[in-house]
Amino acid sequence: MCDNCGCGEKSFEAKVTEVIDSIRPMLQNDGGDIELVGIDPDKTVRVRLQGACRGCPGAQMTLRMGVERMLRQKVTDVKQVVAVN
Repeated sequence: MCDNCGCGEKSFEAKVTEVIDSIRPMLQNDGGDIELVGIDPDKTVRVRLQGACRGCPGAQMTLRMGVERMLRQKVTDVKQVVAVN
């Protein structure tokens, strides 16, 4: 639901959370996970890769080609996705 007017449209954070929740099972199948840490005012999404994804040589590829690509497709206002420790 929109945070401001109650119009029934999902908030930006709710949309991002929904996409991350849809990505999570794919990462969990490989022993990893992802946590939404926060969203900056410029709509940069901050995530934490966990489990096998943390420190994995392919983590940057997963972040860019998987997580960021899917988020940008489904939530067009996303500026970028960055991993935090």
